Amino acid sequence: MIIYSILKIAGSLGLFLYGMKVMSDGIQKTAGDGLQKVLNYMTINRFAAALTGFVVTALVQSSSATTVMVVSFVNAGLLSLTQSIGVIMGANIGTTITGWIVALIGFKFSIVAIALPVIGIGLPLVFSKKLGKQDLGEVLIGFGILFLGLDFLKGSVPDIKNHPEYLEFLARFSDWGFWSFLLFVAVGAVLTIVIQSSSASMAITLTMAYSGWIDYHTAAAIIIGSNIGTTVTAYLASIGTNTHAKRASRAHILFNIAGAILMSIVYTPFLNLVDMIVPGDPTMGAAIPEHLAMFHTLFNIAITIVFIWFIPQFAKLIEKLIPETEDDLNLKYELKYISTGIQDTAELNLMKARSEISRMAGINEDMFTEYVDLFGKPEKKLGKQVKKLKDMEDVTDQMQEQITAYLIECLSEGLNDHGMRSATAMIRITNELESIGDSCYNLILQAERRHKKELEIPEEALTALGPITATVSEFLSFIKTNLDLQFSETQLEQALKLEAKVDKQRKTLRKEARKRIQTGSNVKAELLYLDVVKHIEHIGDYALNIAEALKGVYET
Repeated sequence: MIIYSILKIAGSLGLFLYGMKVMSDGIQKTAGDGLQKVLNYMTINRFAAALTGFVVTALVQSSSATTVMVVSFVNAGLLSLTQSIGVIMGANIGTTITGWIVALIGFKFSIVAIALPVIGIGLPLVFSKKLGKQDLGEVLIGFGILFLGLDFLKGSVPDIKNHPEYLEFLARFSDWGFWSFLLFVAVGAVLTIVIQSSSASMAITLTMAYSGWIDYHTAAAIIIGSNIGTTVTAYLASIGTNTHAKRASRAHILFNIAGAILMSIVYTPFLNLVDMIVPGDPTMGAAIPEHLAMFHTLFNIAITIVFIWFIPQFAKLIEKLIPETEDDLNLKYELKYISTGIQDTAELNLMKARSEISRMAGINEDMFTEYVDLFGKPEKKLGKQVKKLKDMEDVTDQMQEQITAYLIECLSEGLNDHGMRSATAMIRITNELESIGDSCYNLILQAERRHKKELEIPEEALTALGPITATVSEFLSFIKTNLDLQFSETQLEQALKLEAKVDKQRKTLRKEARKRIQTGSNVKAELLYLDVVKHIEHIGDYALNIAEALKGVYET
């Protein structure tokens, strides 16, 4: 009988979590590019970052997914540590939305009366391609399944009134004073780590409190612990990343622990404040969900209000705790497909891949700039520079392999049409960026060969390289800037003009090189020069291929 009850609870919880995942998937697919636009506000200031964290997490119903994405953005250099801390604070507030949904709907109405009609509306939307509302249908079905799971969960919890012996073991731990508080904070942390979702942990806590399994104070302590437990996923995502990403994940951990410590100091007065705001007796089952939802929300808002003013100081503390080590570029690149729990979806993972591709484009840009600076200095030994660019080229090779594997993982998850096009385009873009890295490395090898062979290239020929290198530099910068934007027909035309300009400059340079050979110039030096022109022109070709791939994402 006990085993059957446990299996009923596990099955109900499974249905609830599956509904949450389906709903989260649908919301993220429906949001699509709108989610990306919201993320662009992260870099304005810490307050905008906090607002962004709140909005994104409220939409995707997963603070873990948001913080993992933040760690990847910091790793790619797209977010500073200060901005990432702001997003994390906002994500903590955003994750409280689930508690309100469960508290206001799950315990107030006949859940089945709501859930089944919602599923009935969503089902034809999922199966009808003509309507083009499959993602919305997925949201509705997920919503319905979520509340069916909650209804089953409520029915699966044993009746405490008729079976008070179930609570005998809890009574042993409830009268230890402050130690009881710490114990149930630990229970909340472990519960969230196991489930990998603070939202699901919150729903379970509300259900247990509503059914009388735990009292108000115990449930509040578990909620505080869930805030700590949710940091584990971001910590896992930071393993193998650079120092900056590790700092972002540690900031998440320290912020949530600091918040729990602060709340432990004002725990009883804070609960009294919640009771003053929310009507009803929190010791009664009917009122306790709303009190706990308010506690969860006010708790996260309060610690954000307190700490947001000290983000720069907090960031400096993190930097001292995790100092710079060796150059991150010398580390072996690894992009892990980190699951953020039941609510993890490919849509957010695509954004993570996009941030890594932007980082890869930045490395290519740096490689080409390094080459341009060095080619005009034949007297300088290039051993260190060659090794440096070789290391950078190795990183682009590793990125191409890892990002491609990562995107294939995303494709297997079930993306919407736009997501499928985006992932396919990003695989092509990654391959083109790797080719640009190869060309940049070949260019530096040509510079080294020129030095070792003491090949004299006429000064006017070196000067003539200036315009084509400037055009290619502009092209690389243009591509990097537009990787995260909707690539329009106008932008494609601009890319075509840049590539045509590179081709025209290449033809002119080749013609002038032939003339110099005919007039007695050093043949080996001129052949090397032509190889340099060829590799530079190839970079322009690869950049155009990237532009075409970007344009293809937004074609219907």
